[in-house]
Parts: sequence; structure tokens; C-alpha cells
Amino acid sequence: MRGNLIGVVDYGAGNLGSVMNALKGLGFSARFVRGPGELSGESPYERVLFPGDGHFATAMASLEKTGYGEALGEWIRADRPFLGICIGLQLLFDSSEEAPPVEGKPVRGLGLIPGTVRRFPGRKVPQIGWNQTTARPSSKLFRGLPEDSFFYYIHSYYVDPGDKSVVAAEAEYYLRYCSAVERGALAAVQFHPEKSGALGLELLKNWAGG
Repeated sequence: MRGNLIGVVDYGAGNLGSVMNALKGLGFSARFVRGPGELSGESPYERVLFPGDGHFATAMASLEKTGYGEALGEWIRADRPFLGICIGLQLLFDSSEEAPPVEGKPVRGLGLIPGTVRRFPGRKVPQIGWNQTTARPSSKLFRGLPEDSFFYYIHSYYVDPGDKSVVAAEAEYYLRYCSAVERGALAAVQFHPEKSGALGLELLKNWAGG
């Protein structure tokens, strides 16, 4: 195993096993986080990865109930290395069209990146499959990857950042949209690198080894 320990957040979503297998297959030391307390103070983790899929409101309710929401917020605000995948990207934002207000009260995301998660406007939703992804030249996450690489996506909603400087990559599906963000030690992607073959593994290496 190489590098320091990576913590993978398990909040009850799917796809966690494939992420863990990908990290360990690359030679990184990783384990599931054993509660939100491990993300504060002298954490045993050098990096934290939040993968998975699911409904915005259900995921936020789980994070609030377990205490992971507050712990992840503290981790990211401290600019400690973090990678979000799929719902792990969307929950960073203020709100989502997937989760309309309940009894007049809005469903709040983590609010760590200003912006909204919006539904694709076309009929063929969700987007399922490989899509060309154009990264900004300055991106550390996509460092060394071919220009306009293809990654595997499955989602009905996309993030719309209020601050476009966080956009690290874009893709097109009915419209051109943000498919990855970077800000300091924070990174998150809409696609699934663990399901994206060799290029996805290279992206994980860039994050976990960078």
C-alpha cells in the first residue's frame, strides 16, 4: 500500500464496493470511515472520498441524522483533501430541483459551493453511458489525461455553480454543463471514475497520489 490512509464515507448508498476496490487495486490504503468523529481533529485520514448515488433529499437527511453533514463541512472548510463522486458532487451545493421545498421549507444541501442542482431539460433523462468530458488545462484532477476523455455517467441532474471559477470540466447533454469542480483541496465529479476504465483509474491516481 502507498500513501496515507483514505477514508471512504459510507452513508448507505450504492457503488461503495467498486470505489474501494478501485483504490485498493491502485495500491492505496483505504477503509470506510467509522463515524463522523473520525473526520475531526487528529483524523486518521489524509484524504476523504464521498461516493455514491441516490436522491438529494434522502442523502441530505441521512447526512444530517448521522452527523456526517457537519463533519464533512468542517473537513472541506479546513481545505483538507476531498473527492466527491456523483451525489457526492451534488450535495456540495445549496439546493437541488430534485428536492422541492417540504411544507414551505427548502431542502438545503451542504452549501459549500454556491449554486443549484438542475434537471436536464430534455426527454431522455437520465443520461446513462459514456460522454466526452473537456477539462480545463489548469485542472490537477485531469492532469496527464487525454484531451476530451470519455467517462461513464448516470444522472438526471447537473450542477450549476454560481461561481464559474470552480468549474474543472464540462460535458454536453442537451446543454453544456459542469461535470467536475475543483477549489483548493476540494474536487468532485459527476461521472463515475471507478466505472470509467483506465482513464477513470488515472483520475483517481491523480487525486489520491497528488
